[in-house]
Amino acid sequence: MSFLRALGRIRVLLKKEFLQTLRDPRTRFLLFGPPVIQMMVFGYAATLEVKHVAFAVLDHDNTQESRDFVAKLKASRYFTLEKYVRQKEDLRNGIDRGDFLIGVQIDSGFAQDLRGGKGAQVQVIVDSTNSNTALVGMGYVSQIGQAFAQEYSRQQMGRLSPATMNLVPKVELEERPWFNEGFESRWFFVPGVIGNLMLVLVLNLTAFAVVREREIGTLEQIMVTPIRRWEFILGKTLPFFLIGVFDATLVSLVGTLWFGVPFRGSVPLLAGSTMLFLLSSLGVGLFISTISANQQQAMVTAFFFIMPATTLSGFGTPISSMPPFFQKLTYLDPLRYYMIVLRSVYLKGVGLDVLWPQLAAMSVFAVVLLSVSVMRFHKSLD
Repeated sequence: MSFLRALGRIRVLLKKEFLQTLRDPRTRFLLFGPPVIQMMVFGYAATLEVKHVAFAVLDHDNTQESRDFVAKLKASRYFTLEKYVRQKEDLRNGIDRGDFLIGVQIDSGFAQDLRGGKGAQVQVIVDSTNSNTALVGMGYVSQIGQAFAQEYSRQQMGRLSPATMNLVPKVELEERPWFNEGFESRWFFVPGVIGNLMLVLVLNLTAFAVVREREIGTLEQIMVTPIRRWEFILGKTLPFFLIGVFDATLVSLVGTLWFGVPFRGSVPLLAGSTMLFLLSSLGVGLFISTISANQQQAMVTAFFFIMPATTLSGFGTPISSMPPFFQKLTYLDPLRYYMIVLRSVYLKGVGLDVLWPQLAAMSVFAVVLLSVSVMRFHKSLD
């Protein structure tokens, strides 16, 4: 009977939480609208691809060969010709003003060196303020330059000695990319966005809701009722867990149906890992609520947890590129394991036999974080 009475009290508290959370139209929108909006924004804006990089050309050679080389750059999807300039100072000034990212200088004698079989040189000036874009842009220019040189050599050899052309051995590289055949960076980022959104949503909801009860004085009123503390904690956190499950389903559908990210794995595996991660996030949010006196403190504390967790998760920066100390520190981040599960289930279609270490780690985090948070919450109520 006592168990049934406890269930009744929890049901009343759940009803109270859902009514308080969902009765306001603006609150309903904030719970379900921003995750979809952020998924759309991140899905389109977060990318490692570099396209339509503006470049300018200073062509001192002004020959058919130099124009063909510039045409190769223009024809690629990576570059957009901004302008031709007349002197080198115009390249410098344009890069300083941000008019274009890359300046290409072709000196006199470019065509003559090509025709004579010498190595023709092209100077490329790059604004490396954004080092990633600069490195990728330089790589594209180098690839296009090598392809142009090889094609020019074949044409020259074909004109001079067609018979010899057929005897020249060729090595062709056949690419066979796995899991992301089109090299779409969006396929890499969208699953990661799901993990980030779930962390931010559930952690903030849990931390702010409990702190708000304490701040307005209703927490003490609830605690003098027959409801027990574990019932209060369960009734207070379960609604946010269910909201997190609903939002995770919603943004996952957006990622698959709208952005076309393939889902090749197991739905039960993804659902189970999502629940484990949400429990870990609930534990962190509950812990933040116990060390915060008001909502402003909760917001600042949540920010200081979310930013490092996102950075250390491998969302945008590969963990292998981090310093050794921070690579070890990533093992304390539950989001790290959830990121691996998301990308593996979505893109690789791997199963539990491969991902069980990640699920085991998230299970440990969920148990430890919830246990510590609940004990800390009990202590804060005394």
